[in-house]
Amino acid sequence: MVRADILFSPFRLGDLELRNRIVMAPLTRNRATRGTDAPNELNAEYYRQRACAGLIISEATQISRQGQGYIWTPGIYSEAQVEGWKKVTCAVHDADGEIFIQLWHVGRVSHVSLQPSGAAPVAPSAIRAKTKTFIESGFVEVSEPRALTIEEIGGVVRDYATAAENAKKAGFDGIEIHAANGYLIDQFLKDGANKRTDAYGGSLENRARFALEVTDAILRVWDRRRVGIRLAPVTPANDVSDSDPARIFLYLAEALSARGLAYIHVIEGATGGARDFAPFDYLALRKAFAGAYIANNGYTRELAIEALTEGRADLIAFGKLFISNPDLVERFRLNAPLNPYDQATFYGGGAKGYTDYPSLAHEAMESAGREGAGAG
Repeated sequence: MVRADILFSPFRLGDLELRNRIVMAPLTRNRATRGTDAPNELNAEYYRQRACAGLIISEATQISRQGQGYIWTPGIYSEAQVEGWKKVTCAVHDADGEIFIQLWHVGRVSHVSLQPSGAAPVAPSAIRAKTKTFIESGFVEVSEPRALTIEEIGGVVRDYATAAENAKKAGFDGIEIHAANGYLIDQFLKDGANKRTDAYGGSLENRARFALEVTDAILRVWDRRRVGIRLAPVTPANDVSDSDPARIFLYLAEALSARGLAYIHVIEGATGGARDFAPFDYLALRKAFAGAYIANNGYTRELAIEALTEGRADLIAFGKLFISNPDLVERFRLNAPLNPYDQATFYGGGAKGYTDYPSLAHEAMESAGREGAGAG
C-alpha cells in the first residue's frame, strides 16, 4: 500500500537523523562573489530558506582553481571561500537544517579563461567534449583539454583532501563527492572519455582507481558515515558515455560499499531529461551498495512516495522544484500547488529568481493583507 507519510518520516543517514526523506539536490546557480568565488550573505539566505529539507547538498564546489568550469561558482580552496561557506552553514544550522558540501573538479568541461594562467583544462585523455560552459560573455564551447600525468593525478587527489579539510573548517555536516554528469571523476570512469593505457585506464579496476583514491583521501579526513557520492551511470551530460555502464558502476558500488560510505546519490536516466534515456538496472545498483540510496531526476511527489514505499530508494533528491519552492517540504506535505520556476534566472544574477520565490506562509500573509485592504 502506498504511504504518503513515508516521504515525511525520519531517516537515519550514517550517524545523522534526518527529519524527512526529502533531499535538496546540488544546484549550480553562479552567484558566488565575483573575484573571490566565495559564498556571500545572499547565498546564506538562499540555503537558509530551504533548510526544511532533511538534507541539503550544496551546489557543486570546486576544489581548486583548476577544477572550475563555470564562472561565479564557489570554491573551497581559499580562506575567503571557507569564511563565506561558514555564513551558509551557520544559516542552515540556525534553521535546524543539515548540509553536505559537494566537492567538484570539472576536468575537461572548462574554458581557458577560467583556468590558472589561461592553461588548457585537464582530463584523463586529451579528448574535447562536445558541450558548452558558462563564462562572463555567456555560453561557449569548452576548450581543448590535455591529459593529466600520473604525478598530476596524485596532486588532484591531494586537492580533494585539502578541500575536505576546509569543509570541516567551514562547518559542513558531511561531504558528497561529485562523480557524475561528465566531470573529472566520471570522465575517468567511462571509456568514452578515458583512453588511457596506464594504471588509470582500460580495465574496470583501472578506470575506477581515481574515484576510489579520491574517496580514500576524503575518508582519511571525514568519518565514512558523513561521506556520500553522486553517480550518473547513463547520463549523456557533457558528452560522456560508456560501452557497458552496468559493469563499471556495479564494480564501483561494491567497492564503495566495502568502504562503508553513507550513501550513493544516483541520477536515474539523463540528467534533467528522460528517466528512461537508456536501460539500466538501478535496483541492482541499490543492492550492490550497503548504505542508503538517494534517487534523483524527474521525481514528483507521487513518484517519490511510490519509490520509497516500494523500497527502491531511501531518500529522494529534488532540484528544480527546490529552486522555486523554498518550502517544498511543506507544500508536499499539504499537497499544495508549486511555484513555477523561471529558467532565465537559473545562472548568475542576484536575488531575482533566487531568494524571492514566495513560501506558502508569505502567500497567506499577502492574501490576508489584500483582503484587509479590500475590507477597509
